[in-house]
Amino acid sequence: MNRAAIRRQLSLDGWFYLLLIVVPVLVVRQFPQIAGRFGEHLALPLFIGGLVLLFLNLPRFSAYKHALIATEKDLGTDAEALAWSRLRSVRLRALRTAALPAWLGAIGVPLGLEPVAQLLLVCGSLALLVLYRLPRQLQ
Repeated sequence: MNRAAIRRQLSLDGWFYLLLIVVPVLVVRQFPQIAGRFGEHLALPLFIGGLVLLFLNLPRFSAYKHALIATEKDLGTDAEALAWSRLRSVRLRALRTAALPAWLGAIGVPLGLEPVAQLLLVCGSLALLVLYRLPRQLQ
């Protein structure tokens, strides 16, 4: 694959994960809450768990940053295709980890998680998604 095709694939991956972050919360909000007494006690731990999941991205971001540096070093060499492949795999793993807080927010919707808490978890995932964008230096 050439550089333009790889960049296009990385862009499509980003848009796909944007949908995977936003759509589950929107879809689950259409269903009635099943909270009851059981769900009221789970809402706060779910929110705290979502916040903790945000911190799981620290090692993923570090690995992504190192993969970006390695890819930039390998531009124009024979190892460029391998570097792009490694960057994509590291980025996909990081994007999956970045989407976890939003998915936990979606799980919490039927259990009575407040809309503000859902919004905070989704916004946290979206902020992480922005961190994993491809910089312009790799064009």
